Amino acid sequence: MIDHIRSGDTVLAIIIRTSFSKDGIDFFTPNTFSQQLGYMNRPAGYVIPPHVHNPVVREVQYTKEVLFIKSGRLRADFYSEQKEYLESTVLEAGDVILLAFGGHGFEMLEPTEIIEVKQGPYAGDQDKTRFEPIDSGKVKFRTELP
Repeated sequence: MIDHIRSGDTVLAIIIRTSFSKDGIDFFTPNTFSQQLGYMNRPAGYVIPPHVHNPVVREVQYTKEVLFIKSGRLRADFYSEQKEYLESTVLEAGDVILLAFGGHGFEMLEPTEIIEVKQGPYAGDQDKTRFEPIDSGKVKFRTELP
């Protein structure tokens, strides 16, 4: 199962649920994203030929993060670029999420381990703008949206 969190035409996040499975290879991001997210399911004996990646100059304007939920459960809250709360969803062990645009925040629903991958180098205080989270009583889960 693949979920796309959107604000208008903008993809804020792509979630690959732990239950997702298919044969072959599939990339979920457009070629324009500075962070690419794909899935591979290959049989025993399949060979990916050895290779190196060539130096290619790329310009990265926004940090994109990929989170792998190793254990536990958390609530992910999504916000527009204008910091307006949009919706929430629960992520569980085995889920993977690409955070592409907009804002996001998290609340751990139980002890949770997360592996994070993002572009570097880290820009320190210039990297993000923090703001107040949604009041827990006003959270709207994806299943509750019209």
